[in-house]
Amino acid sequence: MKKVGIIISVAVVIFISSAFKVNETKQALVLRFGNARRVITDAGLHFRIPFIDNVKYIEKRVLNLDPPAEEVILGDTKRLVVDVFARYQITDPLKYYQVLKTETQAVGRLNKFVNSQMRSVLGQASLDEVLSADRADMMNKIKQGTNDEVSRMGISVVDVRIGRADLPSQNSQAVFSRMRSEREREAAEARAEGREIALKTKASANKDKSVLLSEAQKKAEEIKGQGDQEAIDVYAKAYSQDEEFYEFYRTMEAYKNSLSSGTTVVLSPEDSDFLKDF
Repeated sequence: MKKVGIIISVAVVIFISSAFKVNETKQALVLRFGNARRVITDAGLHFRIPFIDNVKYIEKRVLNLDPPAEEVILGDTKRLVVDVFARYQITDPLKYYQVLKTETQAVGRLNKFVNSQMRSVLGQASLDEVLSADRADMMNKIKQGTNDEVSRMGISVVDVRIGRADLPSQNSQAVFSRMRSEREREAAEARAEGREIALKTKASANKDKSVLLSEAQKKAEEIKGQGDQEAIDVYAKAYSQDEEFYEFYRTMEAYKNSLSSGTTVVLSPEDSDFLKDF
């Protein structure tokens, strides 16, 4: 019975030592003396030769890559500090292990390849193109060029994007000064145009004012002349109806206008027609 127990214990130890689990997010390489013997991409429970085989787990999920920002000379000779980021996936664990061994080496190589392709593609584009909708095509070119380089390493680049694109610090002040000069020039032009429009508007208003006043004065004179003519006609008509009464009425009006003002008038009543009605 004791031997059976020992055998069972040894069998359990061997089973435990030989079994290993592969998670859904991982893929595994079974290594024997440092050489890859098997590639396991299916999740679940798997087995190895205990004490001889080792298991190396490799990420199956899409991973992020953030290369350091680099200064790029564009096709129009402008300089731009570009910060790209990428996403990649390990598609062939065996090639990945044989070429790169570790994740640190993989990240370093990928950073160099992505930035190299970025400099090559953006070096043929202008600043306007980089800032336009054409940037999506440039990102695809960078991704394709990088995949051509890393396919032999068992890696596939899924996506490449520009995180930031800034002018170098030494150019920022010059660009700011140029933009400020442009805005000041535009403001000066706008003020000059405004003054010109104001002068034209004021001149037009003064002209319209003069025309309106002239027409109004002309019309007033015409109305006044018409009124005077009608008054003369009325006076003439009244005079023709009763000349004596009209003469008397006019004399009374003259008395009223002359004497109501407090003016002293010295006349001889004997030979003055003015005092005949007194």
